[in-house]
Amino acid sequence: MDLAVFFKWMDWTSFPSRVYALLDSALAASDGLLRGFRFPLLAGLIALVVSYTLTPLVRKIAIEKGVVDDPKRDDRRVHSEPIPRWGGLAIFGGIVVAVLAVLPFAQQGFPPYVWGLLVVGGLLVVAGALDDLYQYAAKVQLLILLGAGVLIQFFYTDPKARVQIAGFLMPFTHGQQYVIFPPIAAVIITAIYIFVVTKTMDTIDGIDGLCAGVATIAAITLTMIAVYEGQPRVALITAATGGAALGFLRHNYNPAKIFMGTGGAYILGFFLASLSVVGKVKTAAAVSIFMPMLVFALPILDAFWVICRRILSGSPITAPDKRHLHHTLLGKGFTQRQTVWILYIAAAALSAVGLAIIKLFGQ
Repeated sequence: MDLAVFFKWMDWTSFPSRVYALLDSALAASDGLLRGFRFPLLAGLIALVVSYTLTPLVRKIAIEKGVVDDPKRDDRRVHSEPIPRWGGLAIFGGIVVAVLAVLPFAQQGFPPYVWGLLVVGGLLVVAGALDDLYQYAAKVQLLILLGAGVLIQFFYTDPKARVQIAGFLMPFTHGQQYVIFPPIAAVIITAIYIFVVTKTMDTIDGIDGLCAGVATIAAITLTMIAVYEGQPRVALITAATGGAALGFLRHNYNPAKIFMGTGGAYILGFFLASLSVVGKVKTAAAVSIFMPMLVFALPILDAFWVICRRILSGSPITAPDKRHLHHTLLGKGFTQRQTVWILYIAAAALSAVGLAIIKLFGQ
């Protein structure tokens, strides 16, 4: 090969487009089956590599700064040795690099909600990192997450490309009955929805690999819905989110070398919740009003289960304890790996039900 041609090939500025060209050629034999997934696959792969590569560096920084999870802090901890936190920094880095590297080449542009996700997501990662250091009260976390849920709704110019639950389709009506919320109600409902999904993602982060694995399953599900609904930007970003979670999971799987921390759970929950209600994807999620409950069923059911048990026992609903599903399974004698795989399978099964509903009743 001529050296000039070789160095032109190695030009980093055209690297993403060359990777896509190779990927496009490799998938050409699929006869269009995976066509809508090509850019999401590329974004997911880049996010996976970046997250996987950054995690050891973040781990080193967390150890140097003393940001570790001490198992002696309370009896909920299931690990026996101090584990560094802040893994959310690597997850967010993977998402950002993948979106900025692939989205321009996908010719989709950067609508305001994408910048909103990156800006507000960055603020949440910082807030989560500080929470890992200073342990904010539940009320402070509530205000942070509700504030993020409200703020992201104002990054838009086109209402069709906005992070907001403007309404929903009545179940099983094939698009015949659409309920529209008043503007203020839409803002409040959306903020509460984002808070619930984000906070429940945080609450299931109690054993090695659980939150990252469940987030990966949810991201894959949302990517498939976005492709089906003709939302390529959303599909690309959800795939990047899933790829970043999966890259981190390699270091977080039992025995974990690092925890994602509050920032990691925040960023995964916030991105997935926000992306599930962008544009036409909210139509997909509203094919049944229970659709979001299926995609995020595991963390939401876990939170509901814990709150009910705390109320019945007379305990404060924000008090940490060992009433979560994963603690229950561990108490039955399952190992951490067995427990996470039981919950992975449950999350995947519930997501499959949601995909079946989309297939049968989607528009």
